[in-house]
Amino acid sequence: MGVFVFLPLVLPLTAWPIARLAEQHLHPRTATRLLTAVAVVMALCSTLCLALVMVVGTAQLPGNPLPDGWSDPEVRAAVPYDEIVGKAAIPALCAVVAASVRALWRHRRVRRAAHRALAGLPGTGVAVLPDDVPYAYALPGGRRDRVVVSTALLDCLEPGERRALFAHERAHLADRHHRFLLAVRLAALANPFLRPLRTAVSYTAERWADEAAARTVGDRRTVATAIGKAALVSRGTPVATLAGLAAPGPVPRRVAALLGPAPAVRTWPPVFTSVGLAAWVAAAGTAVSAMSSANAAVTMFLILRTATPL
Repeated sequence: MGVFVFLPLVLPLTAWPIARLAEQHLHPRTATRLLTAVAVVMALCSTLCLALVMVVGTAQLPGNPLPDGWSDPEVRAAVPYDEIVGKAAIPALCAVVAASVRALWRHRRVRRAAHRALAGLPGTGVAVLPDDVPYAYALPGGRRDRVVVSTALLDCLEPGERRALFAHERAHLADRHHRFLLAVRLAALANPFLRPLRTAVSYTAERWADEAAARTVGDRRTVATAIGKAALVSRGTPVATLAGLAAPGPVPRRVAALLGPAPAVRTWPPVFTSVGLAAWVAAAGTAVSAMSSANAAVTMFLILRTATPL
């Protein structure tokens, strides 16, 4: 395997340029899908290689249940600096697994708590809660997807702005933005180098919903005004795992984007542009990461199969 087993751990650095440029130059839908796909593939590859390195470190521990052949010099020689990185990979992979399980558990707990809070209310697509705290968020799952909004926020908006609010939250539900947000969150936990992509997707998912609301309402300025007002009076969504109109982030940039022309819809950016080159660099990094992890997995499998007595 050689140093190729370490490449997927650092190749997410090739996605940093596209994480920054996609927010500015790509349609939010394209940017969200592209960044999420890159983040998920790179996270899976880096986790696989971390697990392969951990096998070498675990086999060196006394009393481990692994076959004795897995600790042979031929196996350890497949990983450079096996004495150090092999044992360091054990707590690293345990931390990744623990953080991912905790994130999934919290995500599920928050959604179940939100649904329990709405128990007894009419099973409509919109739940208006009498609350002095202004907020609005999209709540997927349960018997049906729902938009939850407080009366305090509705009182701050004009009728047209309320339409923009509901269109924004329904766009989150229709396009399943919570899945993209959860995927990049888990990816960033698996590899810290993917955190810029998580930040970018959090923004582009909101911009995606902004553009969908603008098409529904037919007035980009009304949507921009609704976002600005909600940001001024709202404390954000009650929980970080749920998408909402006034979600934390660069609200002024969202407003400025809505006050400009609608972004062009492209499946892939032009090649000879900064964002096009960045996209190809990220795609190449993702491809190399996938090939490196596949090569490392096959090589390790063959080495372990040879070292394991029948």
